[in-house]
Amino acid sequence: MKKNFTAMLPYLLVLAADFYLLPLLMRDTGGAMVMMLCVMPVIAFVCGIIHGVCEGFCVLLPLAALVLFVPTVFIHYNATAWVYAPVYAGIVLAGMGVRRIFYRKR
Repeated sequence: MKKNFTAMLPYLLVLAADFYLLPLLMRDTGGAMVMMLCVMPVIAFVCGIIHGVCEGFCVLLPLAALVLFVPTVFIHYNATAWVYAPVYAGIVLAGMGVRRIFYRKR
């Protein structure tokens, strides 16, 4: 288990920066929508792809993305942002699924 967490740590840091630091750049509603609907999902998707290629499939990373996003609802957003937590987890899972399509089992 410790090996899994150590291997996931760089990806968790990227996701944490994605969820906690990027919202600080949001100035207006339009910028916030672009950030939440374009930039943040792309970063999560790429993170899932890279983790899938380097470490293989692990269901813990999407779950960690879900858990990492939940506190941001209280910090940066309002109650309507709850829907993004499972969406971002699904995006990370989809990124790892793309890895499975292009890079067959090793």
